[in-house]
Amino acid sequence: MPEYLLQRRRLLLAAVGSLALILLLGRFVLGAGTMTTAASLPPPPAMAGVTGLPSSRVVVDVVGAVRRPGLYRLAHGSRIADAVTRAGGATSKADLAQVNLAAPLADGEQVVVPRRGPAGAVGVGVSSGTTTAAPVQLSTATLEQLESLPGVGPVMAQKILDYRQAHGAFQSVDELDAVPGIGPKRLDQLRDLVVP
Repeated sequence: MPEYLLQRRRLLLAAVGSLALILLLGRFVLGAGTMTTAASLPPPPAMAGVTGLPSSRVVVDVVGAVRRPGLYRLAHGSRIADAVTRAGGATSKADLAQVNLAAPLADGEQVVVPRRGPAGAVGVGVSSGTTTAAPVQLSTATLEQLESLPGVGPVMAQKILDYRQAHGAFQSVDELDAVPGIGPKRLDQLRDLVVP
């Protein structure tokens, strides 16, 4: 093969190699991420935190006297009855009279379905032969349930209900501090007796 054809072939290979290198570098430097397919992108962040719109789903923790306790995703606007149903329904030992099944669910809420204790006492469990009273759920409690708490009378119970109506479901027990008339001492007194 003549020498000029070898040089021409080498020159052509060098040009093709250089072009491939330039295209490869151009893709990484100039177009990083521009050719990503939609399937490889992470899901978009929830719009609730960005625009103030409610999320279409809520996640709740259902515990106590239900057939399948656990975390459940439910449609926004679902009620506690929907969460109990999704958890397989209440067991025969459940005391549903202590649960406001019509209350709306809030994202991150824990739904506690208490068990009936001996002689009709309400309890969430038995420990060493004694029952402990079910914690009062601030986000779903009735006026009467709130009044059963120490140091909470009808006026204070109504203030808690008014706060819940104005601000939505409780996200934390510490939110009680924002209710007029509940100070740090009362909050400490109630902390172990209530759940959000």
